[in-house]
Amino acid sequence: MDTLSYKTNSATPATIQKEWLVVDASDMILGRLGSEVAKLLRGKHKPNYTPNLDCGDNVIIVNADKVKLSGKKWDDRVFFYHSGYPGGQREVTPAMLFAKSPERLVERTVKGMLPKTKLGRKLFGNLFVYAGPEHKQEAQQPRVIELNKIK
Repeated sequence: MDTLSYKTNSATPATIQKEWLVVDASDMILGRLGSEVAKLLRGKHKPNYTPNLDCGDNVIIVNADKVKLSGKKWDDRVFFYHSGYPGGQREVTPAMLFAKSPERLVERTVKGMLPKTKLGRKLFGNLFVYAGPEHKQEAQQPRVIELNKIK
């Protein structure tokens, strides 16, 4: 038996092919959108996925102002953050965050689904979120992708 036939081929930075993808977020549930986008950023949909490398695609999310949350999550869910000073704990609901900036709500959702490492911070840099239907990355010729069609 040839033991070399069982060799696993890992992706290298030279063999990684990155694409630009556009995702339309209108009428999508926020958490489901976030998990699918995190998979695209991570590269888990590719056959040459390597966990320790950035082999994912660059993702552009448009129409972030049209995302939905199910149930009463707009007002019942609470996000906490802390300034680092005594008494500096703050809380914000998704409705408050959405009113200020819809992009930040989508970014926060996707960031929470990425690894909490240097690689996760690098992957988050490949995400671009826009509230309206227009985006600035036309020069990269992004491909429109339907998240419901990916399995």
